[in-house]
Amino acid sequence: MGNCLRRHAHDPNQPIDDIPQRPSAGVDGIQYSRGKKNSMSLQRNTSSNTLKVVTNQCKNEACHHPLQERNTPVSASSSHKERHSQAGKDGTLVSPKDWSVSTVNKKGEVFYSHKLNCFCYSVLKSATQKFSAKNLIGQGGFGDVYKGYINLCTMDAAKPSDGGIAVAVKRLRSNRTQGHSEWENEMKFLSLLNHPNIVKLIGHCCEGEHRMLVYEYMTRGSLEAHLLRKNDTELNWKRRINIALGVARGLEYLHTRGKPVIHRDLKASNVLLGKDFNAKLSDFGLAKFGPQDDETHIITRVVGTRGYFAPEYFATGHLTLKTDVFSFGVVLLEILSGCEAIKKHSDGVATDLAQWSKPHLSNKVELHRVVDKKLGSIPMEEAQDFAEVILRCLGSNPRTRPTMTEVVADLEKLQQRMDCYNSTQLRYLHTRK
Repeated sequence: MGNCLRRHAHDPNQPIDDIPQRPSAGVDGIQYSRGKKNSMSLQRNTSSNTLKVVTNQCKNEACHHPLQERNTPVSASSSHKERHSQAGKDGTLVSPKDWSVSTVNKKGEVFYSHKLNCFCYSVLKSATQKFSAKNLIGQGGFGDVYKGYINLCTMDAAKPSDGGIAVAVKRLRSNRTQGHSEWENEMKFLSLLNHPNIVKLIGHCCEGEHRMLVYEYMTRGSLEAHLLRKNDTELNWKRRINIALGVARGLEYLHTRGKPVIHRDLKASNVLLGKDFNAKLSDFGLAKFGPQDDETHIITRVVGTRGYFAPEYFATGHLTLKTDVFSFGVVLLEILSGCEAIKKHSDGVATDLAQWSKPHLSNKVELHRVVDKKLGSIPMEEAQDFAEVILRCLGSNPRTRPTMTEVVADLEKLQQRMDCYNSTQLRYLHTRK
């Protein structure tokens, strides 16, 4: 396949947390070492706190270690023996060679990053039919996303009839300097994260001026697209609650790691849906490690999307885990209302959905004004419970907002009550017959 890597200068003293904050950083802080094969894994240099990209043998290993196995999580609290005998979901043991030494945080906890496949530009060009417009499935501020087909055993382009598996290829626009920083940042975080509700990163391309990321393909696209689609009845009430719970679990995983992660750009368009409407968080280009030890917050420039900003973050630049909780509250509100985060009124005036909806969410009589008409008739008790969770997440004071662990617990209780109610209804209908 040829060597896809190009050598770049790097600054060994650059902390990896600075990557999304430095538009002109290029590939500083990342080291590229050549190898016979083209996979890369990310490693933390504990002495200089830098991120390192190291080539690994993967082309042949891909046949022996499927993506699901290579991404099996290893707990930071696992013993040395446990890490070397970690069992996959199918009961097979995952060899320690499938993991590279990765980040070591201030507490000495070790996290493992999975190997990333390095794709040549020619392979991804072929896989996406030369980045054809008909393969375009999404557009972002810094890049376009195309659907392609890859043989995960050979890591070459392949047709579906020849064993090709659908993937999503995000192609960075070459004229976007800031986008390069996001490309680096997303590769850094997604190589460390592994959870059923976080999209999987399969590999990358770093060849010449080309910068691309290759993800698992999410069949049903974004949550936002479904919510805004007219006459879309696929997102019924039960599915919306399941989606909300899936996103909450993914966010809880980020926040409760030994070194917590703040997504910083949580929104409906960054929630992707799989075949069974399983939800996964995507787009970690703006993510940052959260405050640790005695830190109460991180001071950073305000980035993200209008309508999702927590008030204290927008006013001061103080970033905490509760910043994500507020954004999640807006996503919950979108799920309930079917509206965008910036609500456009009939008179042409646009206001924040959160600001407009708060009075109605807290009023049982007015709640129906917020509920998406496409949902039809839903139990108002369940809608009220959901609205209560939303209001807590949207609290003006970050200290009174719940943790994501508390939100997950609340949504699980709501889901259980719904299941009990549905079972009772089915039994009642069966006896009537």
